[in-house]
Amino acid sequence: MFGRPRTGSTLCPSCGMLVGVNDAQCLGCGRARPGLFGLTALLRLSGLDDLFVPIVMWGCGALYLASLAMDPGSIGGGGLSMMSPGNESLFVLGASGALPVFGYGRWWTVLSASWLHGSVLHIVFNMLSVRNLGPAVSEFYGGARTVIIYFVAGAAGFLASSFAGAYLTFLPDRLQGGSFTVGASAGVFGLLGAVLHYGRRGGSAQIRDLATRWILINLVLGFSIARIDNWAHLGGLAGGYLMSFWLDPFQPERGTHTLVAVGCLLVSVAAIVLSVVTGLPIVNRG
Repeated sequence: MFGRPRTGSTLCPSCGMLVGVNDAQCLGCGRARPGLFGLTALLRLSGLDDLFVPIVMWGCGALYLASLAMDPGSIGGGGLSMMSPGNESLFVLGASGALPVFGYGRWWTVLSASWLHGSVLHIVFNMLSVRNLGPAVSEFYGGARTVIIYFVAGAAGFLASSFAGAYLTFLPDRLQGGSFTVGASAGVFGLLGAVLHYGRRGGSAQIRDLATRWILINLVLGFSIARIDNWAHLGGLAGGYLMSFWLDPFQPERGTHTLVAVGCLLVSVAAIVLSVVTGLPIVNRG
């Protein structure tokens, strides 16, 4: 029932015209290999429009519980640090920042840190933001492109934070990068950047102004509260905004977008697995 069809017709993911699954080119829009050798129909079954928010929330939730279970004795106390995992657990699972990236050469952690959180309040606030923003961005861009924006924004945010934490240590505390950092907020700021671009690109003053207010409020809060990774926020915002230029929301979502989105999720899983495999020996040696 769900096998890949090797003959017959499907819809071109770019223009919606009927094409053969093995056609070399769409006669309507000129897209090369529009049938994706029978994968197009299967990709439509992925339902990424509806799955983005559950994937992020379940993934982050599972890894947060895993980080607590790995070292129960190091769970933090009250306040903003209530139910905070130990640093060794976060390091093993793929925390990013100047120390992991430049101190230990764990460059892939810029891809895994978005799935980790430092306390129960940290994950609750970030998941509420994902829950509120995810459906809107999926409506504007499509589920697959939303995954790509979130992935790239997270990587850009933690790359910026790690670089600033290593090389911009002369800046004031609130302007320094992260030496050890986690959280979905870099990806959340990327979603905000995508909404801002949608408003500017489509000429919607209401959407543009709403996104601008959200961004300014969150930046002010970030610079007002200690231990907030503002470089991750700024890098994520820039990454999401710039990606939205390439992923034009006023062009139809294509099957290749879904392939790239699935690839982003698989790369995230690979980064976490690599972090665990390489991190356990380091922690055990210490």
